[in-house]
Amino acid sequence: MRGANLALFDDTPLAGTREQLAPGAWVLHGLALEHADALLREIESIAARSPFRHLVTPGGKTMSVAMTNCGAVGWFSDRRGYRYAAIDPTTGKRWPLMPEAFFRLAREAARAAGFDEYAPDVCLINRYEVGARLTLHQDQDERDRRAPIVSVSLGLPATFLFGGLARSKPQRRVPLVHGDVVAWGGPSRMRYHGVLPIKEGEHPQTGARRYNLTFRVAR
Repeated sequence: MRGANLALFDDTPLAGTREQLAPGAWVLHGLALEHADALLREIESIAARSPFRHLVTPGGKTMSVAMTNCGAVGWFSDRRGYRYAAIDPTTGKRWPLMPEAFFRLAREAARAAGFDEYAPDVCLINRYEVGARLTLHQDQDERDRRAPIVSVSLGLPATFLFGGLARSKPQRRVPLVHGDVVAWGGPSRMRYHGVLPIKEGEHPQTGARRYNLTFRVAR
């Protein structure tokens, strides 16, 4: 099942199709569908060891999205800035290892978007409650800024904003549903992107939540 409240996105393309957003940027509709159950189980396991938390930005604002990580390093934010670290500051332990199911899906998606030999070393896991959003931003804390970002949507539908290389450029609104994957890299790697506030709904696998897996090459 692709997700609840699909009336929000009546024109959502069928699973198995793909849509180019820009050079090096693709929406891979339904690519994660057959893996969704396993991915959600892994998220639960990771969160049991490194709990979700609402990070604080350098400017002192609390993010509406709750986050955790798995992989060799984890991304986090506090009043000192945005950065990666091998130790989870909440638990004082290393982040959980990246599950093989995560790694395989990320490689499959990157390959489908034209990026072979992708080897992400971190997965940022975002949990969106109704009303949570992600403001327009660039992913710029990684050493390799050409390796693609792979983003997996699970649960409630979302509207993904995909802009240009400057914040002032127009953004395209991209409907995403359960199982969709977006991959962007190469000439599009530094494009601004974000997520509009999540609308009310109920998904049979995640309830009133959306989860997002964001894979990156951080080191």
